[in-house]
Amino acid sequence: MAKSYYIIYKPYRMLSQFTQEHPDHITLAHLELGFPKDVYPVGRLDADSEGLLLLSNDNLLKTRLLAPKNAHWRYYLVQVEGEPQEEDLEKLRAGGLSIKLPSKKRYACLPAKAERLEQPPALPERDPPVRFRANIPTSWLRIGLREGKNRQIRKMTAAIGFPTLRLLRHQIGQWKMPENMQAGDCIQLTAEEAQTLLK
Repeated sequence: MAKSYYIIYKPYRMLSQFTQEHPDHITLAHLELGFPKDVYPVGRLDADSEGLLLLSNDNLLKTRLLAPKNAHWRYYLVQVEGEPQEEDLEKLRAGGLSIKLPSKKRYACLPAKAERLEQPPALPERDPPVRFRANIPTSWLRIGLREGKNRQIRKMTAAIGFPTLRLLRHQIGQWKMPENMQAGDCIQLTAEEAQTLLK
């Protein structure tokens, strides 16, 4: 069986699945990209998150990417309310930040990579756009994680006092989203390029 690898820019409000479980759901099937029938998402992004999502039929790659012991890095561009300072970001970098899981148990996050961007990243406009409030400043962060708990980044930024407004995954391993990529776009990777996702 030929191995296939695709990276899509998952749009905001789209579910990371092909099955429409409710008439209001927007799924990957709405992209009408004609993927082979044995190709499925590897991991997921929440409906209100955007950006890179891998689809493949390579079960070995799926296992390697999703196994917690392999702990590959994923990077996100995150717009938050407020203006976090270095001491705030250090709380993300230090590890041990406590968040609540869907099971209601508390979880201590692994150390993250976190930096504040001096300029907003060059991204396509979100549809619909983030609600603008003139009296509340916003900032952009770049956050790297090597784990993926439910809504983890949103919970982490909220825990340090800066709620997330927009969240976009822009890099998996060493594979980074091209600057001209738009929501709904798809890029087919070679087997060699797919291996860079594990770095």
